[in-house]
Amino acid sequence: MARAPLVDGHGRHIGDVRVSVTDRCNFRCQYCMPAEGLPWLERDDVLRFEEIERLTGLLAEMGVSAVRLTGGEPLVRREFPRLAAMLAAVAGLDDLSITTNGFLLERDAAALVEAGIGRFNVSIDSLQRDRFYEMTRRDALPQVLRGLAALAAFPQAHPIKVNAVAIRGFTEEETLPFARFAREHPYEVRFIEFMPLDADRSWDHAKVLTGDEIRAAVHAVYPLEAQPREPNATARVFRFADGQGRLGFINPVSEPFCADCDRIRLTADGKLRTCLFSLNETDLRAPLRDGATDDDLEQIIRDAVWRKELKHHVNEPGFIQPARSMSAIGG
Repeated sequence: MARAPLVDGHGRHIGDVRVSVTDRCNFRCQYCMPAEGLPWLERDDVLRFEEIERLTGLLAEMGVSAVRLTGGEPLVRREFPRLAAMLAAVAGLDDLSITTNGFLLERDAAALVEAGIGRFNVSIDSLQRDRFYEMTRRDALPQVLRGLAALAAFPQAHPIKVNAVAIRGFTEEETLPFARFAREHPYEVRFIEFMPLDADRSWDHAKVLTGDEIRAAVHAVYPLEAQPREPNATARVFRFADGQGRLGFINPVSEPFCADCDRIRLTADGKLRTCLFSLNETDLRAPLRDGATDDDLEQIIRDAVWRKELKHHVNEPGFIQPARSMSAIGG
């Protein structure tokens, strides 16, 4: 059944939900998780497939048409392709995508494409094996690149995006190799500014390598041309002037895109978050398991979304980093 559109208190229509299917991850990236890892959720605390399907279906009835599956690392969730197939069949969803570190793509690429995932973002922070290990604390670059190649063999998986977190003192050396990578392969490389969501709490504004700085460095060698920004898009996209590939820049710190944000998030343990940097969450798991009707859940969701933040406050005095890190929120 169709329900009234989901709208926040600032008049923004919500059309996109990021669903974390697990808080577990097989990497220990410096910008996300401590080397020793984090305490994982107990199995029963994590939403079951049928619960995710129900909430996703309810959101779709309210006009949410895009779902991105995240983690942790979503591919470590047992039988994950089965969940993807369940969601691909939800009426009203026309965009099912995934963000993955790529470590298990060689194993799962075919199953994920067959399940109905249509867009893939693969996180790779360095194309050099030793520096990849430095950032992720895992010697996994060859396996990730094999997985990326396995995915690229499926025409229906394209366009494939490769995400790199931009950290000052590290990413400068990666900029031109990634530009060449985008020119030589059928991938759109996207640089994402380092955000204050690390569990180590070591984020500092001085560590943010801005998208403009990276773009200028690339443009000096490989001229770039701006592309029109799609409504609600997070990335500023540029094509190489000679037509050989594209780069994207996601600049939430230096160039916030809050004004037309249409996203909400569902954590692995069933908490609704209306902003990546929210300090408050709304529990959906408890009412879900206590017998709430869809109408009950709809009202809880609408009340939470109505309070969606106008903007994040990363660049303002008194900014408070969320208690959860990126892996626990869902990327």
